[in-house]
Amino acid sequence: MTKYLLLSAMLFSIGAVGVLSRRNLLVVLMSIELMLNGVNVALVAFARFHQNLDGHVFVMMVMGVAAAEVGVGLALLIALFRNRRTVDAGDLTTLKG
Repeated sequence: MTKYLLLSAMLFSIGAVGVLSRRNLLVVLMSIELMLNGVNVALVAFARFHQNLDGHVFVMMVMGVAAAEVGVGLALLIALFRNRRTVDAGDLTTLKG
């Protein structure tokens, strides 16, 4: 179980560093997905360790949230790119069009 938790921590850490250090919003979305996958690995490891299905149910819920996040996030990025011609977080300083 320790190996799975280390893998989970590494995935989550790589995702957190990606969110905090990158300016490209597409890379930030991919880093958030990496963080969610790290959480999923930890949930499955704990469910397997305790021999119940609660962790697997939570993984399915997290996967559903991740799918919705990708759909909405990519739609927003496409709309943003069409209006501003950039997906760099540093260039997006105002909310007006």
